[in-house]
Amino acid sequence: MKNIVVIIALFFGFAATAQEQKNKNAKYSIEVNGNCDMCKKRIEKAAYSVDGVKSASWDVASHQLTLLLNETKSSLRDVETAIAKAGHDTPNRKATDEVYSSLHGCCQYQRD
Repeated sequence: MKNIVVIIALFFGFAATAQEQKNKNAKYSIEVNGNCDMCKKRIEKAAYSVDGVKSASWDVASHQLTLLLNETKSSLRDVETAIAKAGHDTPNRKATDEVYSSLHGCCQYQRD
């Protein structure tokens, strides 16, 4: 009988741990400047280069990047930094002028 109680307690302990891990992923939507499908590929590639990014999808028309991010591995700030290093501005991070000017002509968007 004691063994059964121990087994049940362990089962619920593992179930609670599995549930806790599911809640570590957060969904974000941020604006990222860009113009075209080449920008889309570059922005998504930069986002995926950050450890913990589970999904990244940038919409050309709305300029919105939708992310699913494991916050135990990285932060939204890390993703924005990677995107800026690729040449695209976000509300909190700006690409350097040098990186921005190296983008293809059709990818150079109106900067603030």
